[in-house]
Amino acid sequence: MTEAARVLALLAERGHTLAVAESLTGGLVAAELTSVPGASAVFRGSVTAYATPLKHELLGVDPDLLAARGAVDPEVALQMAAGVRDRLGADWGIATTGVAGPDLQDGQPVGTVYVAVAGPAATDARAGKVAALRLNGDRAEIRRESVRSVLELLRGELPANARAQDTEHDGENGCLQP
Repeated sequence: MTEAARVLALLAERGHTLAVAESLTGGLVAAELTSVPGASAVFRGSVTAYATPLKHELLGVDPDLLAARGAVDPEVALQMAAGVRDRLGADWGIATTGVAGPDLQDGQPVGTVYVAVAGPAATDARAGKVAALRLNGDRAEIRRESVRSVLELLRGELPANARAQDTEHDGENGCLQP
């Protein structure tokens, strides 16, 4: 079973949904998730905000934060995850931002990546979890490892939350019945 399949199964067990915000991965996280049959029961959608201004315009990342620190920043990753969760109406949001190369970005070296998770317990953009990665390899390897890492981070956060909920869903948002 792939990491994407494991994550989707855990979310389905709980009747939870997922949204994805991507920068350096350019849609690879969404592609990995949607390669799993039945993903539509859990996966709400994604936003690929590759250009820095789109992180603010589409995901609600603080423009002052982007101006001060650039897009490759742990707080930016957290705000991306919370923003996509809120804008797409999901229980969970995950995000990737970083430098895949070949050049530096925002003064950050190639291989600097931040992946983040914002879950249902998160009440603001500062809540959630972020992991800082220092990855080696070429552009494709850095992007692949970023996908694996964000899915692994999400999977690690799921056991910390309640097991399958007793809450009923009306099916509007694609949730499976717990």
